[in-house]
Amino acid sequence: MAAATDSEAKVFCQTFFRFFRRCFMIFFTSDLHLGHEEVIAKRQRPFADVREMNEVLIDNYNQRVGENDTVYILGDLCHKLSLSEANELIARLNGRKILLRGNHDLDYDPALFEAQHDFLMEDFEDRRFVMIHYALVDWPRRKKGGIHLHGHMHESRAYNEANRAKGLFRYDVGVDANEYRPVSLEEVLAFYEGYAWTTATGLR
Repeated sequence: MAAATDSEAKVFCQTFFRFFRRCFMIFFTSDLHLGHEEVIAKRQRPFADVREMNEVLIDNYNQRVGENDTVYILGDLCHKLSLSEANELIARLNGRKILLRGNHDLDYDPALFEAQHDFLMEDFEDRRFVMIHYALVDWPRRKKGGIHLHGHMHESRAYNEANRAKGLFRYDVGVDANEYRPVSLEEVLAFYEGYAWTTATGLR
């Protein structure tokens, strides 16, 4: 039996990955700031108090994310909580959680996560995804359509749209920019569909 060609192997991998995605979704989120009362006023979040914010954010998350889905959490899950309080809230979140540590994150129980990183690159649908808590000016494969996902900035959807208009595939996955819920891989890819990326240097 003849060995598969590179193109046949690539088609097989793409088909398998699409099947996998239908069964097990991939999501991204960041900057929930569970337990952080002050973030409500600072970021004009529509919650009466921190208890309501915690419950709504956890409910929004679990409505989207199933137990077998994978979630890349790009930092700042909790703030102003004790380690035990933070672990209790994180344990309520569905999915296989991969943490990209942010500036407010504690040394959470490692059993709550599949892995923890400071920086991570993954390839989905032939696109390089570069993930870190902080927004980067430049990133690997930027000039070839690589997508940089980040948090930290607590921006709005307008920030993501403005970046896209400039050909910057730099996306804030934080809850403030995504209706207080995780965003799926499909939604990120669809957001950039039909848009060209810039190859300019000296970006801001």
